[in-house]
This record gives sequence, structure tokens and C-alpha cells, in this order.
Amino acid sequence: MHIHILGVCGTFMGGIAVLAKAAGHRVTGCDANVYPPMSTQLESQGIELIEGFSPEQTKLNPDMYVIGNVVTRGNALMEEILNKGLPYISGPQWLAENVLQGKWVLAVAGTHGKTTTSSMLAWILEYAGLAPGFLIGGVPENFAISARLPQVPPLMAQHARTTIRPESIEWSELSPFFVIEADEYDTAFFDKRSKFVHYRPRTAVLNNLEFDHADIFEDLAAIEKQFHHLVRTVPQQGLVVANGVEASLQRVIDKGCWTPVEKFGTDDNWQAVNAQGDGSFDVMFAGKPQGRVLWDLLGEHNRMNALASIAAARHVGVSVAVAIAALGEFKNVKRRMEIRGVVNNITVYDDFAHHPTAITTTVAGLRSKIGKARILAVLEPRSNTMKLGVMKSALPASLVEADLVFCFGANLGWDATEALAPIQHKAKVFDDLDAMVAAIVAVAKAGDYVLAMSNGGFGGVHQKILDALNSRLKN
Repeated sequence: MHIHILGVCGTFMGGIAVLAKAAGHRVTGCDANVYPPMSTQLESQGIELIEGFSPEQTKLNPDMYVIGNVVTRGNALMEEILNKGLPYISGPQWLAENVLQGKWVLAVAGTHGKTTTSSMLAWILEYAGLAPGFLIGGVPENFAISARLPQVPPLMAQHARTTIRPESIEWSELSPFFVIEADEYDTAFFDKRSKFVHYRPRTAVLNNLEFDHADIFEDLAAIEKQFHHLVRTVPQQGLVVANGVEASLQRVIDKGCWTPVEKFGTDDNWQAVNAQGDGSFDVMFAGKPQGRVLWDLLGEHNRMNALASIAAARHVGVSVAVAIAALGEFKNVKRRMEIRGVVNNITVYDDFAHHPTAITTTVAGLRSKIGKARILAVLEPRSNTMKLGVMKSALPASLVEADLVFCFGANLGWDATEALAPIQHKAKVFDDLDAMVAAIVAVAKAGDYVLAMSNGGFGGVHQKILDALNSRLKN
């Protein structure tokens, strides 16, 4: 079958493309504003990319158009598809019908940490010999690809067949397990349900829940309703792994839950204790020590992510000891505190932080790692929620641990200078990217850490900074 994917360079739709290609389909796709790492991943997979949404693409005559939620009415190619009555389907529905059916789906939902936790969980299952399939909204360094189909598991008998084995799950020579990052954003312009209601997980992780996606949700209660729809799809033999310190998630569960619940972050369930500056910490469950995670990831948010992944992996038969050992070899995800380069002892990081809470934890994590060294925070408020200004009042507090703040304020519907007034002594706003890069390089000195945060390509600002630092060094 030939499928043509509209919006193929989004992290989710790019993963769909990889899975479809691996399943033997011919895959083509189109998008605008293409940037790495997804564009390079697709090209490496031999997937043909077309820039833009020209109506002429219907001449490719695919058997099915798979529509990403970036596509709206008025899109020239979509209008042509509708006018001609051509077959189309949403990405989540295609995935559910063609990949997830009959699988033990482990879905990771939440406002923050979905990508990191999904990557941890997929790696734990891989380390345990379960060879899971996965679709993750980023590129886990342990796999170097964002999506793959279930593989032949070399150790399946040891780790899973002796535990829970529901008759409804297909236990063939391929792994029955599939890990997916479960997004609450809407499915498509013709399906306004959250993506994750299509996945029907047996193991559901509820990482956290705050207000986000202000372009489609009116308030937090509206998002809680969608999370409850997800909980309603988890079977009685399944498991809900929930953040125990989030009142919003407790409200979700209180609306009705027919599945066992394990919580993390609480004294009587999963807990991380004795955390040290090197990132290590002890894992407790029901008040009993389980082992110590030895890794270099920092911050309370990563410890919570680890607890969630350990609990979810345990549900499919992976022992806590094996999960802890796996986390010791976890390499994180591209664009999650990823070092892009070092010039004259100035380190440039790239991070996906796009919400004040994520910015807070990212900056705090770096601060705990580097001590009193200077942090130059470089921010692009690019998400739809940030562009609408819903979270602008929370920005100053999220950046208090940074020494200097550089904000790219172009194309915002609000005044970034006014929003950052409480920290105006250390914050500057720019409408020109090159001018911002010049200002950063002018003040950067040996020992500094430049932390660039955006959920987009940010105009290649990381490489621009590195190139400008190199140029300054030569001169």
C-alpha cells in the first residue's frame, strides 16, 4: 500500500512514517518548515519528502492519505483531497488499526516528561530482552530512532511469559509490547478527541497534568476530562501508574477508574529517596528498598520519570532490579539537555522546554549540576499556549535561577518585555535572531552554560551561537 502523510515532519507523524515504511508500505509525505532531527531521520529511512502542500500531490495516487493535526481546512492539498473524495484517515487511527491492534500497549501521558519517560520505558523493556515496538516524540539516544515495530525478543520466555499473559494479547514470535508517547492534543481537524483515546493501553502512565494547549482547551478541567476518557479505556487486568502528588490526576481517577492504580512520588507507593548531586537515588516501593539508580540525569522530574517507568515495566514482568540496571545505561533523548557543542569552555545546550514548569525544572536541573557557574537562558516562547500569552505571567519565576535571559519575542501576540519586567535587570528581548546571537556571544565567557529552550527549530540558534563563538575565538 502507498500512503501519503500530510504533516510528516511532526514528531508523531514522522514516527508513523517510519513504522509504515518498516511494515512494507510505500511512504511519501509533505510538510512545511522542515528541520532536524525529524527531517534527517526520515531521509535516512528513504522516505520521500515534499516541501509544502501543493494540490498536485494527489497525482501521486496513494491508496490512503494520513492526516496530521497540523493540517486545517483551507490547506490546499486537503481541500483537493476532500473535493475529489479521496480516502483519508488520522494518524492516531491509522496507528491503532494497523500497528497497535492486539498489542500490549504501554502509553505515557502527561503535560511534561512524556518523551523522556517513554524513552526510559522502551529502553527498560529493550534491556530486559522484550524487544518492544515504540513511537516516541523525540529520538532516544539508546535507539537513535523515534519509532520502530516490535522485534523478535531474545529473552521473552524469561521476562514475560511467566507473568501476566492475557488471552487477548497476540503472543507470536514478535514482541507483543508497544510503548507510545500518548499526547492529549486533538487528533485531527475532523476528530477533536485527544490522540491517546485511540491507543487503548493495558498499562497507562499518567505522569502529571497542568493546563496547556490553550489553543484547543478552555481550562484544566477540559483536559482532565480527556484524561478521564483515557482512563476509561484501560482494562481491569491493566494498570494505571499515576503521579501521586498531582491533585489534577486524583480528580481524573475520582471520576471513575476500573483498573488497579499504583502511584509514584508518595510514601506508601513508589518513592525516590537519598538523591545525590551525581544524580543517583534509591528506589522504594511500599516502604521497602528496591535498589539504587546510578546515572547522571538530574532533577526531581527525572526521578519521577524513572519511578513511573520502573512501575510500568514491572507490570509486564520486568523485575525492579533489571529496570534499575537498565536506567543506569539510559542515554536520554535528543533535545533534552543535549550538549550541542563546547567552545572556549562555553557549553551550549539544547532543550525542548516549552512550558513554564518545564523551563523551571530544566534550569533547576542544570543549576544543580553546575553549581555557581553562569546560566545564559535563551528562550523561544513558540508553543501555541505560549504564543497566546496564557502562561506569560509565569515566565519570570521559571527563569529566576538563570543569570541572564535572552528571549526571542518575534511573532508573539503579547509584549515579552512587559512580561519579563520582574526580571528586567537580567532579561533582554529580541525580534531579530542574529542580533540576539550577537548579544549572547558578546557577554559569554569561559565557564558559562548557554541553555537554549524551544519546542521548534529555533532558527538553528544553537549552531549560530557555536559558529559565532568560534569566530570570536579566531579573531
